[in-house]
Amino acid sequence: MANPNLKENKLKRIIAVSLRGIVRFFSPTAYVKLQYRYITHHKLILKEPIRYTAKLQYLRLFVYPNDITYSVLASKAGVRNYVEECGLKDILIPSYGVFDSYEDINFNDLPSQFVLKCTHASGFNAIILDKEKINHKELKKKFRKYLKTDIGKKSVEKHYSPIIPQIIVEQYVGNENALPIEYKIHVFNGKAKYLYVVTGRGKDIRYDNFYIDWTPFDGAQFNGWKSSDIKPKKPSNFDEMIKIAETLAKNVVFCRVDLFDVAGKIYFNEMTFTPAKGTLIFDDDKADFEIGKWLNISDFTKSK
Repeated sequence: MANPNLKENKLKRIIAVSLRGIVRFFSPTAYVKLQYRYITHHKLILKEPIRYTAKLQYLRLFVYPNDITYSVLASKAGVRNYVEECGLKDILIPSYGVFDSYEDINFNDLPSQFVLKCTHASGFNAIILDKEKINHKELKKKFRKYLKTDIGKKSVEKHYSPIIPQIIVEQYVGNENALPIEYKIHVFNGKAKYLYVVTGRGKDIRYDNFYIDWTPFDGAQFNGWKSSDIKPKKPSNFDEMIKIAETLAKNVVFCRVDLFDVAGKIYFNEMTFTPAKGTLIFDDDKADFEIGKWLNISDFTKSK
């Protein structure tokens, strides 16, 4: 059953939207506290936080902005070099280049299908299934706006701000109807502990949560997402996925490593450090505390 905190007060939303820009400008910390309270209905405790979501807010505010490592790994371009340095070049989705603007892309040189991704944010993408059907006027306008947006400032995820805004063009690895199954593996202090599996993108998207031993972790479903009617099966290469995720996350306190499985071939998608900005509303609030036990941020909280 979905968490009742998903219900939103429309009047509160109108007030929040009208004031958020002012609060964010004068105090990012106050903004995060209010955002967290507004979305999760929990008070944000930053002094020795216990909840997983509260620890993510601490990292979001006080750790990630002060370590350029997180900016490099959050960059769609910079992370490729890191993956290669980790000896995992073979899991990189082939790239057709990195461009400073939409106008710099020579679409005549590209295949019929490909993916455009902004390097400096999550979600600033376009999946092209037939380049002959591209409305270049609309897509150019969209990417110009994307490239001008400082998502780190806008969302108070400051580790995105140092990333140079560019467009990376990658090979499309899905089929006509949907992207391949994606495995979002959560790594805490170097150890993979749980994941959720994304299926049905482009048609009927579903999310299924599992402990790392593939035992269902239904309480970790969040933000009202729907799970599959039939649980996805554990892939034969899952142990390799765990090894890859832990290798990539070995130098950071927390990370969600996103991997695709295409007919048994593993591809790397991205590394994420603030899933949903850390404002997760779990179906079972106990999951927030259970996951929180896996994330040790004491090395950072002791220094404040």
